[in-house]
Amino acid sequence: MKLPGKTDIKPVRRKRGRSFNTRRQKVLVWLFPIAGLLSLIWFLIRVVPKPSRATYPCQRVTAPLAGGFLFWLGGIVGSCIAFRKAGIFLRQAKRPLTLICLGLAISMAVIAVINSPNLPVRAEAPIPLTPIGTARGVNPGRVVWVHDPAATDWAGPGDGHWWESTHTDQTVVDSMISQTIRALSGEPTDVAAWDALIRHFNLTHGKGDVAYTPGEKICIKVNFVGCIANGGTVDPNSYDLIGRLDYMNTSPQMMLALLRQLIYVVGVNPADISIGDPTCLFPNQYYNPLHDEFPDVHYLDRNGGNVSNPRTPVDLSSVPFYWSVQPSGKTQDYVPLAYAEAAYLFIIANLKAHTAAGVTLCAKNHFGSLKRYPPAGSYYNMHETLPSSVPQSGRYRCLVDLMGHAQTGGKTLMYLIDGLYSGIHPIDSSPRKWSSAPFDDDWTSSLFASQDPVAIDSVAFDFLYEEWTSYPHMSGTDDYLHEAAQADSPPSGTFYDPDHPTNTTPLDSLGTHEHWNNATDKQYSRNLGTGDGIELIPVGPPVAVIQANPTEGLAPLTVDFDATGSFDPDGTIVSYAWDFDGDDIIDDNSGPVTNHTYTNCDTYLAKLTVTDNEDLTSTDSVQVVVLPYPGDFDEDKDVDQEDFGHLQACLGSSPPPAHDCFYADLNGDSSVNRNDVTIFIGCMSGANNPADPNCAD
Repeated sequence: MKLPGKTDIKPVRRKRGRSFNTRRQKVLVWLFPIAGLLSLIWFLIRVVPKPSRATYPCQRVTAPLAGGFLFWLGGIVGSCIAFRKAGIFLRQAKRPLTLICLGLAISMAVIAVINSPNLPVRAEAPIPLTPIGTARGVNPGRVVWVHDPAATDWAGPGDGHWWESTHTDQTVVDSMISQTIRALSGEPTDVAAWDALIRHFNLTHGKGDVAYTPGEKICIKVNFVGCIANGGTVDPNSYDLIGRLDYMNTSPQMMLALLRQLIYVVGVNPADISIGDPTCLFPNQYYNPLHDEFPDVHYLDRNGGNVSNPRTPVDLSSVPFYWSVQPSGKTQDYVPLAYAEAAYLFIIANLKAHTAAGVTLCAKNHFGSLKRYPPAGSYYNMHETLPSSVPQSGRYRCLVDLMGHAQTGGKTLMYLIDGLYSGIHPIDSSPRKWSSAPFDDDWTSSLFASQDPVAIDSVAFDFLYEEWTSYPHMSGTDDYLHEAAQADSPPSGTFYDPDHPTNTTPLDSLGTHEHWNNATDKQYSRNLGTGDGIELIPVGPPVAVIQANPTEGLAPLTVDFDATGSFDPDGTIVSYAWDFDGDDIIDDNSGPVTNHTYTNCDTYLAKLTVTDNEDLTSTDSVQVVVLPYPGDFDEDKDVDQEDFGHLQACLGSSPPPAHDCFYADLNGDSSVNRNDVTIFIGCMSGANNPADPNCAD
């Protein structure tokens, strides 16, 4: 007899490799031609109707790929044709023409090889627990990581957009920010946490042990790289986001949560806050939920909006920004006015890998801080120091200048990484779910925060390195962290001094860098008490894990429940609440191990809710199927004439409708017929005679 019930088949997870194996290399070899073809199609679709789009940053990226693809394709096709012609001429004994065709074939093959992209240079595996630099922050080197899967509820492209309120829960994100600042400061309340963070910042920046003073301005640099001003993704007239709608920009929920903390808790006047990305537009989809609650905040926009959609234009101050390599013949950079006027700066980056930089986190978020584009015109080209161009270690990295200038890193009170949704820039148009623990094929649903700019990027690098074996593994990806941690005496020998036109005052160490012990424990030297590097503090709600044995059987069915696998990343679980039948009424709260006997045949959803010491909860569930004895349709513990009447009423049902006739399908062939009648007759026990649980076998 086939017993109904649900069978869960769990996928087998392969071990993640630490090197490019042959299969991955073959995939990557074909990845680049495919990317070239897609780039060509995109370039033609966008540029042919409007040639001026050829100057857009996205087209500047796709044009070389498209051109290289054409040369590669032409070389391959030309080489094949020439070789074929050479064979024909050889058979015809036309030796001169044979030699000419062979020469052309070889030349075309060389062209194809030259224009075929090389695999990225791969770095050696990071050395764990070797801290360098000087840790920063009220709790030096501390990085807080909040992971709460309840923040995200999006099925992916086609299910609206991730940034909509129906898919990203503002209440949960508000809680994540609150938990972050308390864990970062070590204080029990939001008010005390902000006071500790601000006082420490002021004390270490020569202002004394003072709290926030009303009237002091604040600037928040977010990451809107998916909304570059001339990138074509934001309509400059309507200010609607019209392209790359699911790209991984800083979420409106994360921005709103931080604004609420600064305004409602710290007491900052909304008119003293500026927020945005100086190189980008501020689209309505992100602007509206923020402006609806805080209309007096300044929403920075490269173009300043328009009459119908006003935004605050990004003006430049008179404060110069210098590059420590002192390039000649370049247009002078200046810091945005909102930065120069601010007493405190906040950075909200995104958790992303990057095809040219390996990773793009808090440091690279500053590529948008100078209003102009990184490779723009006569300005210094910031892209020249990325790992894709300079894969070696111990090289000058312009990211260190961006991290260390007095008006950027010198003013940053807190660094945050919005890790609700993650992806790879610029090739992903929408986020990716992660397979590594604890994400387990779900969105990353995380927030990272620190007062140490090197430590937070180091931690995020380790997460990205574990998840993806491609771009974060490029040689030179974490070189900027080594340079920044040792900015006073960097491996490259660079005199880092972005505040002066010539070597005047070198930067001090900008923070501490190291790699975790392993991806399972995620422990750093301060966690282990072995060094003065990073301390990673995981924060979040408890995780309920329910196990049941058995999950299917004949009535009465006694099921043993076990919740000892539940855990709380930053505290303890204080209660276990069991709802055995899914009616939202608590049936048992005795502890993590219990049992329940089901007497009635049905399918039940048993639920467990755990609560931690911070009153945060988590729920898990398991399905329990309680079956009747074969042929005992009225569940009176015997098989008699009344049951036969039920079987007769179900004859001819195909497939049998649930629940009335489902159990009448005694042989499990999805229909109720004469074969089931034959089985039933063999199961008849008679009135008041116990049914045989094995009669249908």
